[in-house]
Amino acid sequence: MTILILGSGGREHAFAWKIAQSPLTSKLFVAPGNSGTNEIAENVAINVNDFEAIKALVIKEGIKMVVVGPEDPLVNGIHDYFLNDEQLKHVAVIGPQKAAAELEGSKEFAKEFLMRHNIPTAAYQSFDHTNVEDGHKFLESLNPPYVLKADGLAAGKGVVILENLEEAKLELSEMLLDSKFGDASSKVVIEEFLDGIELSCFVLSDGKSYKILPTAKDYKRIGEGDTGLNTGGMGAVSPVPFATPEFLEKIEQRVVIPTIEGLKKDNLPYVGFVFIGLIKVGDDPFVIEYNVRMGDPETEVVLPRIKSDLVPVLSAMANGQLDAVELEFDERAATTVMTVSGGYPEAYEKGKEITGLENIEGSIPFHAGAKNVDGKIVTSGGRVLAMTSYGETYQEAIKKSYQNIEKLHFDKINYRKDIGFDL
Repeated sequence: MTILILGSGGREHAFAWKIAQSPLTSKLFVAPGNSGTNEIAENVAINVNDFEAIKALVIKEGIKMVVVGPEDPLVNGIHDYFLNDEQLKHVAVIGPQKAAAELEGSKEFAKEFLMRHNIPTAAYQSFDHTNVEDGHKFLESLNPPYVLKADGLAAGKGVVILENLEEAKLELSEMLLDSKFGDASSKVVIEEFLDGIELSCFVLSDGKSYKILPTAKDYKRIGEGDTGLNTGGMGAVSPVPFATPEFLEKIEQRVVIPTIEGLKKDNLPYVGFVFIGLIKVGDDPFVIEYNVRMGDPETEVVLPRIKSDLVPVLSAMANGQLDAVELEFDERAATTVMTVSGGYPEAYEKGKEITGLENIEGSIPFHAGAKNVDGKIVTSGGRVLAMTSYGETYQEAIKKSYQNIEKLHFDKINYRKDIGFDL
């Protein structure tokens, strides 16, 4: 089978790494890809939102399956584009249709879905530029800290948590009146703050049945001890040590099943990955957010723990036969540590040569913001490379990731030295 993966990050390198291992994969393309995918697949310089160019490639190369990595093309309706095209409708697209992708495309849509289907989540209200004062009053009714979320897609940076009421009011005004996050913050969801520890649950869906993948926990803040600005993710651990069998059962019964049933009841066709961002409050799971694709860098620890061939699983999802599939998981822990460009998540420089990759032993370096220029691998983004390792315990795995990062060099390299610190 000829397969196309859309995207260019560490998540897509991890997908390419896993899919390339399948004997069912005859040819693998990644658009646009990076220096890591370039070694195991054919990169094609196509933007993930250029549906016409993607169509031309699919027809030219006889591609039978498209695995959508990032959220943008899903929210923009790539699955619908394929279904509505006579030449493309037979091609399997892994990722939900536009209507269901609103679960990530709009925080308000997601909150309404959660409330409608009695799935545990924080109390909230939504505001736009017409009722900023009402938003200020609602903030006054809450206890700090205050959680403000841009309604639309803001590349993982549209959530602000503030301790001070006046700062929260000012932030709300900036988001709604000054377009702090562009169109994404034309509407803002204000939520009550839930105090607990976060984790991520990943679910495969064919629209009817589901399979749950290993849990993971990622680390979003740039600074040690979870301080500083939000990033796209600085590292991840799987499985999550505090996710006991009893807690996992609660997640399945209270969150996963009502989510899949809710999608059916609301007539939201869903073939793809459901990422459920959770927080454990006491002994109970609450939903923070939905994403309609795999997370990054969680993919870099979840996919390596799937022992089964991924291609038949993806085919079963596309054909509505997921319930016939058995998944086998690696019992070992997997961890990843993200190396980033100096200055990230604010201004940073690109084009720095990466050296030492040939010295890495016993870890998998998943390339993210890196590309091949004249035979040299150079930085091309804020998050540069995710170092993934296995271990009998997550402590053992994390130690291996750090040992291999020590062998890696590029100008102003930065990474968190405390991934897993809170476990």
